Amino acid sequence: MRHAGLPWELGLAETHQTLILNNLRSRIKVETDGKLMTGRDLAIAALLGAEEYGFATTPLIVLGCVMMRVCNLDTCPVGVATQNPELRNKFSGDPQYVVNLLQFVAQEMREIMAELGFKTVDEMIGRTDKLEMTQAVTHWKAKGLDFSGILYQPEGFEKTNIYCQEEQDHGLIHSLDLSVLVDQCAPALEKGEKVHVSSPIKNTNRVVGTLLGSEVTKRYGAEGLLEDTINLHFTGSAGQSFGAFVPKGITLKLEGDANDYIGKGLSGGKMAVYPPKASTFAAEENTIIGNVAFYGATAGEAYIRGVAGERFCVRNSGVKAVVEAVGDHGCEYMTGGKVVILGSTGRNFAAGMSGGVAYIYDPDNTFKSKCNMEMVELGTFEDQDETDEVFQMIQNHVNYTQSPVGQNIIDNWSLMVSKFVRVMPKDYKRMITAIRKVESMGLSGEEALMAAFQENIIL
Repeated sequence: MRHAGLPWELGLAETHQTLILNNLRSRIKVETDGKLMTGRDLAIAALLGAEEYGFATTPLIVLGCVMMRVCNLDTCPVGVATQNPELRNKFSGDPQYVVNLLQFVAQEMREIMAELGFKTVDEMIGRTDKLEMTQAVTHWKAKGLDFSGILYQPEGFEKTNIYCQEEQDHGLIHSLDLSVLVDQCAPALEKGEKVHVSSPIKNTNRVVGTLLGSEVTKRYGAEGLLEDTINLHFTGSAGQSFGAFVPKGITLKLEGDANDYIGKGLSGGKMAVYPPKASTFAAEENTIIGNVAFYGATAGEAYIRGVAGERFCVRNSGVKAVVEAVGDHGCEYMTGGKVVILGSTGRNFAAGMSGGVAYIYDPDNTFKSKCNMEMVELGTFEDQDETDEVFQMIQNHVNYTQSPVGQNIIDNWSLMVSKFVRVMPKDYKRMITAIRKVESMGLSGEEALMAAFQENIIL
């Protein structure tokens, strides 16, 4: 992240030119970002072909960021990028600072537009003829640079729409959600009544359940519906992002397999994936869901009878998930939730994991060599409550998926329990220990959190 990348000018120019050459530019809005700081930057971006612009670093600076570059360590000294309440108290920013900054940027952009003779930004898009190369550059690193590729204008561009002017019909009305699910789930949406819907699914059906989940959230807010109010059963092969952002009250069962990003941003719903009843292959030895499952999920439950691809539960912050094996980079950057893996993992497990807990069934003692030990430590169950919770998660997995692997572990729990390895971030463990200590003093709520934070510093 710190040592790779290309100037945005290169990617923007090539994207804009390629879209024009394929007569697609008029249907697409092009956005660029990458250290945009001034109105001059915006003007150059517009002339190279962008009509939308992203700002990140500069607004952070005006909010107080001092570029310590420790955003991922939860130690931001000015309270911009941290969850620690003590550090967040140091935040001195104000939204008005960002408003003020962007007003100045816009004013500079207006002045440049006036100098160039443009009344609107749309007129500027792709007008690279208004950009000139600096001549006679003498610096040894810049001498001889050729910008002709960046400033190139495809032949006949004047006859082509070179900025977004056409509304595209993405065919959402034909999506499985809007054509089937929302109508059939109307009793639940309108009256909170339980509904059961069965439907075939194929891999061209993407983001199934998400628009339905949006309807639930519009009506019932973040709390969603009562558990299992909407029960959806699918058979077939689900496309990308199956069950993305699904809120509480929706349960999705998939008898088949799923593509990448299943359960992305899961927000309280339940999901279960298992092979068709007539299948003869061993699910625990075959991939049943794709990569990056449950990315950024915040709440809910997931039960996967089979192997998941790479980056399972990356940035999970609250989901309880059971799966029978995972690929590389499992639980990367995880910040919360609980994950139980009833089989092998790929390499680099738990890289950047700062919260939550993972439990790996490791009868062959091979897991440690695959785990990234930089931020976590390995151990066993700490108490009976923890043991019972994992047992119940596996039992739920069996109930939802009829997993023989899970059933075998349940049936032989007294022998299997010692073969689980607990993966817990070191700092997270310290905080949990501190919270338990202050709770034993009779403190609770925000008072307990602050006391635990101070206790954690001491520990």
